[in-house]
Amino acid sequence: MSRLVTLFTGQWADLPLETLATKAKNWGFDGLELACWGDHFEVDKALENDSYVSAKKDLLEANGLCCVAISTHLVGQCVCDPIDERHQAIIPARIWGDGDPEGVRHRAAQEVIDTAQAAKLLGVEVVNGFTGSSVWSKLYFFPPTSQADIDVGYSDFADRWTPIMDAYSTYGVRFGLEVHPTEIAYDIYTARRALDAIGNHPNFGFNFDPSHLVHQFVDPVAFINEFSDRIFHVHVKDASVQLDGRSSILSSHLDFGDPRRGWDFVSPGRGDVEWDPIIRVLNRIGYKGPLSIEWEDSGMDREWGAQEALEMVRDQDFAPSDVAFDAAFGDDDE
Repeated sequence: MSRLVTLFTGQWADLPLETLATKAKNWGFDGLELACWGDHFEVDKALENDSYVSAKKDLLEANGLCCVAISTHLVGQCVCDPIDERHQAIIPARIWGDGDPEGVRHRAAQEVIDTAQAAKLLGVEVVNGFTGSSVWSKLYFFPPTSQADIDVGYSDFADRWTPIMDAYSTYGVRFGLEVHPTEIAYDIYTARRALDAIGNHPNFGFNFDPSHLVHQFVDPVAFINEFSDRIFHVHVKDASVQLDGRSSILSSHLDFGDPRRGWDFVSPGRGDVEWDPIIRVLNRIGYKGPLSIEWEDSGMDREWGAQEALEMVRDQDFAPSDVAFDAAFGDDDE
């Protein structure tokens, strides 16, 4: 199949990129989706030193790997979020600064813009990430919450992200929001509301990840059909719902990997995501981008799991037909 299969490096950022690239090559991946943390792709260094980007390109090329997307999930989360000490743990000190929430949000927004410039230098046209949300904590409408209260959150999102998307347009780069609980968009209705809020900006779309939909009982195929022109990138990730009459899909404030949770992430192919209908609808909408494995499974060795996931994707992905299956039964001109 012509679609590239890449590995998202976010869950591997404890390894030097050189080490991970060698492993990915040996496992058989086509490329890497570089996370903008660890030493995998550092935006400030990319903009300060031309040789930094050249060195990354050389490293990938030496391992027979490509890069068609980078990811700014951690910094992007800080653009719209109410900021607290948890955010300090996921962003560089230069963005945290003195920790003043509005200062953090402002510096994070600039870093997301800088990421587009760095992506252009790397030759990448898609940046994936999160947006954060000032209204996620108002998910359950008590104390009584009005639509006007929620509208304020979407206006805040639009005010902060429209200038970012305008900058992305200048650089010729698109942003793929990973629709996800805690983001401004977490299902089909909120994704539509986010698009409406940002004026359907052409550079704002989605990094489709079915793992965040299935545990909410949202149909991944319906999502792709709804936003067929906004699927900028695809993550291959899986989740398993394991409700037992005691837990809920709200996860009970339990850690990932705790068997009491109502759902958890599992290695691709071992959960509730049905891959065949997803591949079929991706073919139908003409998606030609990569299938990027985002591997998360608290109960499995990650190196074993990454290789199994790659094998699963190679087995599941197929090209669309270029002929009607019954064309051979047509009228014979003779």
